[in-house]
Amino acid sequence: MTVLHQLSQESEPIELSTLLENLGTDYSERTVRRWLMEMVEKGLVTKSGQKKSTKYHVNNRIERKSSHQANCFSLENQQIIDLVRQPIYLREPITYADHWIESYEPNITFYIPKDSRDHLEKAGKRSSGKDPAGTYAHQIFNRLLIDLSFNSSRLEGNTYSLADTQKLLFEGTSAEGKLDIEKLMILNHKEAIRYLVDNAFRLEISERIIFTLHFLLADGLIEPQLAGRIRDHGIRVGGSSYIPFETKKQLDGRMLRILEKAKLINNPYEQSFFLLVHISYLQAFTDINKRTARLSANIPLIKANLVPLSFNDIDKDDYISAMIAIYELQKIGPLLDIYLFSYMRTCAIYDETVKMMGFDEIRVRYRQQRRAILRNIILNQLNGTQLTDYVTAQTTLLIKEEDRSHFFEDILEDLRDIDSIRIVGLGVTLEQLNAWLALQNL
Repeated sequence: MTVLHQLSQESEPIELSTLLENLGTDYSERTVRRWLMEMVEKGLVTKSGQKKSTKYHVNNRIERKSSHQANCFSLENQQIIDLVRQPIYLREPITYADHWIESYEPNITFYIPKDSRDHLEKAGKRSSGKDPAGTYAHQIFNRLLIDLSFNSSRLEGNTYSLADTQKLLFEGTSAEGKLDIEKLMILNHKEAIRYLVDNAFRLEISERIIFTLHFLLADGLIEPQLAGRIRDHGIRVGGSSYIPFETKKQLDGRMLRILEKAKLINNPYEQSFFLLVHISYLQAFTDINKRTARLSANIPLIKANLVPLSFNDIDKDDYISAMIAIYELQKIGPLLDIYLFSYMRTCAIYDETVKMMGFDEIRVRYRQQRRAILRNIILNQLNGTQLTDYVTAQTTLLIKEEDRSHFFEDILEDLRDIDSIRIVGLGVTLEQLNAWLALQNL
């Protein structure tokens, strides 16, 4: 979530302290002050008041665009959509088409045409190839967490707004009048997305990773014994005449085949789209198949430091119809139109995010090490020279010599600014933080 985007969500001017709370983790006061000064100079933000009473708001002349999506389907694919939107009694029942997956030959067959693959790569490439896997996803993590949690949940009928989703993710505040199941759906996305980003360097296309994603997304929403496991019973797909396989043996075999073929695909976008299509199509789990497919589709993008796919600006009915076209007709065109449309929109949004953030490469590159050090300092209640010696030793052990000074400064800045919001994801309780803070004031 960029500072500018956050300010645009506010109905009236707000103070810096309130802005920092709303932004969530990984934003230091010093950095946000610098961004605000730059935006005030550019006329994007208006500043009012003096010193502690200073407030900020987006300049009224900045246009606030609607997120409503225009029709993204080509004429040919719109005709396919029209077919699957006929009354269900006009559509013939159909079972899983084995020949479809068997006819796909990795790096010979392509769902995404070459010109579209080239266009995606040109738009989504964010690394020279030397950065560790997941560097870019760490860089835009807060924005990705909000967008992907919100949009993936919205496509399942969740009624949380974007602002309510952000508050839930970073403050734990539930929206009034919403069902607990909606809250849990979003929080499960948070855990699954964090798992993808934090484990980017060891992600692979495997049953273990896919099943872990399903478990994290499904935890508390389905029977515990079914989370992260292939189902052993029949299911039906709402609004579709598609009848998936019903036995675990059939599903196990097809899942293995899908992942075997996916692992061989070289192009990350083709691999991403292949996973999105076929994990959704198989319906291997008792529920939460499409959510699992959407996060699985991000594995190759996160690993390759490409812009992730957060499904921005997709109309829910269009998405459902595109999936039914796959279930009933094995037609990928409508879903590919959606994929291309949404991805290009996401690239543009995230470029703005990074520009406003002022990318701190050292901070992103050593995110895991920094967070581990912060956690241990608080859990072990380190203070004074004991704290300084620990940070110095860990920095020397874990960080390249040329990056140590910058990294050490990042640690000290985080310790100065740490509060109840900034411990999210550290594995530290508020009580442990308060005990550590009390030591610093002695």
